[in-house]
Amino acid sequence: MLLEIVQLGDPVLREKCAAVTEVTEDIITLAENMLETMYHANGVGLAAPQIARAIRMAVIDVSHDLECVNFLKVNGQDTDLLDIMPLVFLNPELELDGARAVETEGCLSIRGVRAPVGRPSIVKVKCTTLDGETLEIETDGLLARAFQHEIDHLDGVLFLDRLSPAAKMAIRKQLKPFGPQ
Repeated sequence: MLLEIVQLGDPVLREKCAAVTEVTEDIITLAENMLETMYHANGVGLAAPQIARAIRMAVIDVSHDLECVNFLKVNGQDTDLLDIMPLVFLNPELELDGARAVETEGCLSIRGVRAPVGRPSIVKVKCTTLDGETLEIETDGLLARAFQHEIDHLDGVLFLDRLSPAAKMAIRKQLKPFGPQ
């Protein structure tokens, strides 16, 4: 089932989300619906607050571009991207590393706005799957960026908050339809 993606200005996008303490049928169904919604919107990630649920859950699928990462380790083992995509993850903890890389980002909750965002190039994410398995994922490239973007959502942070002053000025007219920021 397609879910409504809330847009910039909705207060849920600024909430620090609560941990998922139990994987229920509702959570499993929500994950399925989030994936369907993300694919329908042509996204690579979607966090629960973007569909008005303030819980620490997100989905990512970057498998459309198998060259989007240089390395991927899951629990210390080299892993093929297709082995973990799509990924539904709960209660992530994020460690950042590597040089900052600037890439253009957009957001399904800020339709039509794209801007350059500097982020660390390497991440280590510890998270839980719907099956209760704990994963420690180390990666770079688009997957690292997607993790950072979606985990920011779980902390009430938007990619707009990560923009340089010049980039903020460059997109201010695009943000007018969303109201005062």
